[in-house]
Amino acid sequence: MEVAQNNTHQTVITTYEVTPGTFLDLLEELETAFDTFVRKQDGFIAGAIHTNDAQTRIANYTQWKTREQFQATLRSDEMQAYARKFSALSKTFAPVLYDVASTFYGDDST
Repeated sequence: MEVAQNNTHQTVITTYEVTPGTFLDLLEELETAFDTFVRKQDGFIAGAIHTNDAQTRIANYTQWKTREQFQATLRSDEMQAYARKFSALSKTFAPVLYDVASTFYGDDST
């Protein structure tokens, strides 16, 4: 995964608001979607799933070679079926396309 300004990759960050009762079910569905479908799609570079301690939020981060390749995946019947599952297991979810505005790295000189 490369996070850099002025690259040609498309970054997508999706956030899910869930209850502790649906947290593990949604996490499992997301992992299944990534493993069996998303990672095999044209243009997919990498992804990560993040969770909070309270089990009320899940976020995933994906990178795609182009916006068009992400959008083609989003429009596919398979992804639409996953989206219905995600919607049923979360209060809200929203995929948002982002461009990298700035990057910051730790100071390794200490």
